[in-house]
Amino acid sequence: MSAAKLGLLAALVLVNVAFVIGAVRAVARGTVAVQRPTWADAAIGFATDFLDALGIGSFATTTALYKLRGSPADELIPGTLNVGHNAAAFVETALFVTAVAVDPRLLIAMIASAVVGAWLGAGVVSRLPRRGIQLFMGVALLAAAAFFVMANLGAFPAGGTAMGLTGWRFGLAVIVNFALGALTSAGIGPYAPMMVVLALLGMHPLGAFPIMMGTCGLVQPVASLRFFKTGRFAWGASVGLAAGGIFGVLLAIFVVRQLPLTALRWLVALVVGYAATAMLQSARQATAPSATEPGDVNTGAA
Repeated sequence: MSAAKLGLLAALVLVNVAFVIGAVRAVARGTVAVQRPTWADAAIGFATDFLDALGIGSFATTTALYKLRGSPADELIPGTLNVGHNAAAFVETALFVTAVAVDPRLLIAMIASAVVGAWLGAGVVSRLPRRGIQLFMGVALLAAAAFFVMANLGAFPAGGTAMGLTGWRFGLAVIVNFALGALTSAGIGPYAPMMVVLALLGMHPLGAFPIMMGTCGLVQPVASLRFFKTGRFAWGASVGLAAGGIFGVLLAIFVVRQLPLTALRWLVALVVGYAATAMLQSARQATAPSATEPGDVNTGAA
């Protein structure tokens, strides 16, 4: 294994140590209300991270399921996604970074730019009012549903054979991942747009996986540190996602490995499309947020 990949795995461990410390401090300060996870929370984590390991993603599907059941509150969803899916992202990063021989320079540069984007983006998202988050996520869910439909219709570029990029292609990929890191902190999964961008630049589809997994593996704990300070996430739902998600990833990678993804994408597109409509409808009906809006009480807590 190259020194760059070893350094990346070391950084993965360090940011997750910081993640655990941040979670403990959030509980000690009373920033977040500690609640027990339910079996439904764990089942959602299992199912969505199972799909995540197969390349479908977990953020849009989890948001759709949350909207269908009516909890957690919309303004808590971005933080819950980043905190709750972090454990699965850790496992995926460790497995895919070591198994797929992508250019380590591109891998490190893209992940680093996404981490910076996530840190800046999470600082904004963790303070957005409920209606702003509803509008943002509603539009993003519609985009995600469109990506699933495009993939099934063969509208995505096929990609090339390269496992690395050079010159302006390298720079463009790094810049795009900065933006995707910021969007990840807002609860918008980066998988589909990242696969499209890398395919257009000539990357082999397999080469996108360690970059996608590695981006989420380091972006999510960094973004979570912001959410730990503001308390803008649901503790019980996050713990449930983490508990179920790890088993979903391991099942997908080591047991199932392959499924009829086209049929799954059609199903996911329908569910996500419904959730997008419901989210935008909630935003339309929402009144202007007040200073005492749920989820804002602890905003800015040190």
